[in-house]
Amino acid sequence: MNIKKNLTMIALLLCAFVANAQQKLTSPDGNFEMTFSLDEKGAPVYDLTYKNQLVIKPSKLGLELKKEDANKKTDFEWTEKKVNQAELDAKANLYNGFVLKDAQTSTFDETWTPVWGEEKEIRNHYNELAVTLDQPKSNRYIIIRFRLFNDGLGFRYEFPQQPNLNYFVIKEELTQFAMTGDHKAFWIPGDYDTQEYDYTESRLSEIRGLMKKAITPNSSQTPFSPTGVQTSLLMKTDNGLYINLHEAALIDYSCMHLNLDDKNMVFQSWLTPDAKGDKGYMQTPCHTPWRTIIVTDDARDMLASRMTLNLNEPCKIEDTSWIKPVKYIGVWWDMITGKGSWAYTDEVPSVKLGELDYTKTQPNGKHSANTANVKRYIDFAAEHGFDQVLVEGWNEGWEDWFGKSKDYVFDFVTPYPDFDVKELNAYAASKGVKLMMHHETSSSVRNYERHMDKAYQFMVDNGYNSLKSGYVGDMIPRGEHHYGQWLNDHYLYAVKKAADYKIMVNAHEAVRPTGICRTYPNLIGNESARGTEYEAFGGSNVNHTTILPFTRLMGGPMDYTPGIFETDCSKMDPNNTSRVRSTLVRQLALYVTMYSPLQMAADIPENYERFMDAFQFIKDVAIDWDETKYLEAEPGDYITIARRAKGTGDWYVGCTADENGHETKLSFDFLEPGKKYIATIYADAKDASWDKNPQAYTITKGILTNKSKLNLKAASGGGFAISIKEVKDNKETKGLKRL
Repeated sequence: MNIKKNLTMIALLLCAFVANAQQKLTSPDGNFEMTFSLDEKGAPVYDLTYKNQLVIKPSKLGLELKKEDANKKTDFEWTEKKVNQAELDAKANLYNGFVLKDAQTSTFDETWTPVWGEEKEIRNHYNELAVTLDQPKSNRYIIIRFRLFNDGLGFRYEFPQQPNLNYFVIKEELTQFAMTGDHKAFWIPGDYDTQEYDYTESRLSEIRGLMKKAITPNSSQTPFSPTGVQTSLLMKTDNGLYINLHEAALIDYSCMHLNLDDKNMVFQSWLTPDAKGDKGYMQTPCHTPWRTIIVTDDARDMLASRMTLNLNEPCKIEDTSWIKPVKYIGVWWDMITGKGSWAYTDEVPSVKLGELDYTKTQPNGKHSANTANVKRYIDFAAEHGFDQVLVEGWNEGWEDWFGKSKDYVFDFVTPYPDFDVKELNAYAASKGVKLMMHHETSSSVRNYERHMDKAYQFMVDNGYNSLKSGYVGDMIPRGEHHYGQWLNDHYLYAVKKAADYKIMVNAHEAVRPTGICRTYPNLIGNESARGTEYEAFGGSNVNHTTILPFTRLMGGPMDYTPGIFETDCSKMDPNNTSRVRSTLVRQLALYVTMYSPLQMAADIPENYERFMDAFQFIKDVAIDWDETKYLEAEPGDYITIARRAKGTGDWYVGCTADENGHETKLSFDFLEPGKKYIATIYADAKDASWDKNPQAYTITKGILTNKSKLNLKAASGGGFAISIKEVKDNKETKGLKRL
């Protein structure tokens, strides 16, 4: 009898050990190790090491669900819920009381080809651990799936369909990222409605004291915490590790921010709420986005990481032949600076679409989107080889578009009297150029969805194939936020709907990207950060473009809109005292360092015509790549990148530097051995600086090989740009010297 009892006890203890045993997962190269376990309360816990250095201390996982209302009607006839408060409390708990039911490991290794991108092929190689966690008290289970790559860790929560977990509402996601120290961070304030902030560089412990200064005014903003920050968040440890916290595949879920416990240096996920304060409506089977941790001891490898893309689903668009990278100019900068106007008239304080007859109003004489002016841009685009011309302010309704909480604000199909759609598209077509559509929604999302099919069909009928959309201002439905689940569903709906019409989308003010462009490559760009327009609104920090590739661009390309040659905005509008905090040469370099398959030459034609020798680089530089080399990088200081143009042996190099400038001895060992190249070097002049002499530059031409080395210097807020053309005939090198 005693033997039987002992055997039973041993069996039970063995089961308990198995159920709570620590699980280990290593990366394919062995540099990372993640451990998973359940603590004494049955709460999931993970940690992460890189090259034997602890990166994430033991951190808890789980979710708190919204508690059901025990007094709520369950149908049209009153039906009493036979539940007590304890049962309701227990149902809200998805953060402890678990036992390990199963643990499955696997390995995955593939190479896939993006439709466009920074390289021709991307390797997707990881080891996976999927743990199934039972919660006996509630008779529910969840899966936490971990994928460990050579560049970091991704994990997500999965909710299989089951009787006791079908529909549920998320109150809080309780994912932790426990830091090992008071790291240096490059951060912007946590905000439900804007990412358009300058980055602050500080210790984690200093965030609270710096937050008030970091929150600068915007058209729509909702900061939520004195220690809340946004992802993608970059940190650097005292022992030289770079850490990036972000998310991948944000679909049908709320955007994740991070809230810092600055006493213990622990970040916790902080989801964007809806108008009711709820943070996610879920229906099983479903899952969260991936939470991502990228770690390296070399900043260049951070820029080279494709983990965010790899955690997204493969392309779902069967025929992608119509999706093409775009180099464009636009009727835009003169309005941004204040020289021109989006609105047609100044005499109408209130517009009711379909009732107001614009032909009976007095034009203000500043409306930039007029037929004659747009033709001038088309001519310039055609002469210099640009694909498209963006025109903003072409459609009725701009007189009262902002700040009125107006539902029916635009119809997206009716032009102003001075904008002839048919004539302009025919004129553009005759020049081998397309017009790019602009849909500003004024954040009236219901109105946009009401008009979307008609608006997209209008584009097809008139020869448009790409679209810049915008979501400026507070959201309608009122109370919703730019980064909540409802709006994230809308942004993807717009992209998928656009694909039906073979339209490429560049969304501004939408949620920051999380690699979804792999799945839907017609999402050709986003703004979703502080872009060039802010240079006309007081200016951005000089080091801004040395940080963005480590943060915002980790999720996908940005329509940064570089190429401003006249950096003194008062030359456009005497009342605008802003200065672009960049040298002219750095504006060239951004076409390489700020990756995007959608590249704008953002200045006006007249300013380019003053510097045509420098403008040549913008004309030459590619927008799609076979290969990328990250030559130098230190966040907040400098970035130097070399890229090989799609289907060619030609390379382009760009360097962006902060206010301290940057000196380097650049090696060209990435060039093919035995070949000669003609290099054109666009460099800051010796006396150049962003604030005192931004337009001072030199252009040098000569011969390079893979053994060449050059001493180059970027000025304060400057950089350099190099065009490297493969020599096909030695006659091309006549008169040129080795550099």
